[in-house]
Amino acid sequence: MTSFGHDVYDDVIVGGGHNGLVAAAYLARAGRSVLVLERLGNTGGAAISTRPFVGVDARLSRYSYLVSLLPAKIVRDLGLEFAVRKRTVSSYTPFERDGRAGGLLVGGGEARTRESFARLTGSEREYESWRAFYGRTGRLAEKVFPTLTEPLPTRAELRARIDDEAAWRMLFEEPLGRAVEEHFADDLVRGVVLTDALIGTFADAHDASLVQNRCFLYHVIGGGTGDWDVPVGGMGALTDALAAAARAAGAEIATGHEVLRIETDGRAPAEVTFRTATGEGRVVGRTVLVNASPRALGELLGEAPAPEPAPEGAQLKVNMLLRRLPRLRDTSVDPREAFGGTFHIAEGYAELARAHAEAAAGELPSVPPSEIYCHSLTDPSILGPELVAQGYQTLTLFGLHTPARLFGRDNQGAREVLLTGTLAQLDAHLAEPITDCLAFDADGRPCIEAKTPLDLERELRLPGGHIFHRDLSWPYAEDRGAAGRWGVGTPYANVLLCGAGAVRGGGVSGVPGHNAAMAVLGH
Repeated sequence: MTSFGHDVYDDVIVGGGHNGLVAAAYLARAGRSVLVLERLGNTGGAAISTRPFVGVDARLSRYSYLVSLLPAKIVRDLGLEFAVRKRTVSSYTPFERDGRAGGLLVGGGEARTRESFARLTGSEREYESWRAFYGRTGRLAEKVFPTLTEPLPTRAELRARIDDEAAWRMLFEEPLGRAVEEHFADDLVRGVVLTDALIGTFADAHDASLVQNRCFLYHVIGGGTGDWDVPVGGMGALTDALAAAARAAGAEIATGHEVLRIETDGRAPAEVTFRTATGEGRVVGRTVLVNASPRALGELLGEAPAPEPAPEGAQLKVNMLLRRLPRLRDTSVDPREAFGGTFHIAEGYAELARAHAEAAAGELPSVPPSEIYCHSLTDPSILGPELVAQGYQTLTLFGLHTPARLFGRDNQGAREVLLTGTLAQLDAHLAEPITDCLAFDADGRPCIEAKTPLDLERELRLPGGHIFHRDLSWPYAEDRGAAGRWGVGTPYANVLLCGAGAVRGGGVSGVPGHNAAMAVLGH
């Protein structure tokens, strides 16, 4: 059985994903005894890099893949050797109108973007609306993003800080679809805007719950700019740096340790029971921080499941390695530009609404929407030197409106049908099939893998495959209540939530880990 350095730890952290590692590094640097227990044989959770294709020297960000919400403050505080790179193109959205192949390019300088909007819409009105809309969200981002690593504001405090009633109403009070339709006239432009509200979130533009607004908010505030950056070395470079920082500060990290139970009355140190390949063991922590979903936390505490609906993921994740980028039907743009940003596929406003309606009715979308980007164009370091020299590239695809319920009867069969349909939508804008460009592994199999929500639930314990652990929260509190000063509290004073399901959690941010550590340290 495992032998640890302490009989009683100041802090036991359940789960070695990026948020747990952030908390461990902060707490260990403060001089506390810290133990991280991780079920898998490696740390990193969903933020890892792996070589998924046999005999191929390509280290891909297998699950999470871009960085927006990670505050530079955390990187500085922990002295992380980690960097991100900007993409010169924000997005490219191909279209066909009147038999003509074209595309909306956002990036490459204001003049090119303005011209691209004009070619699509016939005037400059839509581009001016775009500038005004994102100017407003940009000003809001500058005010909201810094609050994520501050004590949790109340709704009234955040509203006063934003100090823009029109922006507040647009994002915090009315369904986002209303603002999209008021600001933009073109269906394609409307769809490009809406996609940020649907990443990992199954909702209609006019959903009364405003879950789409919350998703959109987190996608436009990152870094105070809304930029989505490429992690140099892949996502695993971040979690490797975090694990190294935690260990260097004195934290112990035990992989292959699955936590089974947490027993506490909220006052006395908690007893944590875990399982390894050789049997069960126990460790005691004065504080326990849980880097798992709220539903998993309840199970560890022996509580009955919460009455609200179970979390449900709604995405398809596809990783590909290509021998070369495919040629486009739109010959006015270089494929290196088109795939260097976010390449939107079947994401017009009407197409997104139809896909949502079909999925809500229990059917796989007939025209699956998705978006792609090529990591290796911005950061070729994830590929071996020979692959780089031969022109190989990666493609990462994220499909929308595919809730877990659609895969329950036949996960493998539904996955294959959805992947085929998704690639067909991509092929409609290519001058050659994407399968003609795929690389092959050492066993002669094409280098492509797809993950449904049920795959993510099985591999990573994401509840229902939900990448945010549950629907995203507003970055404020109606009243601080059980969530506490930092938004990480539970009904037990010595048990904190440090994962994506905390208030202000979700995405690769480290924010819940930082905030849980601040709560422990009494900041």
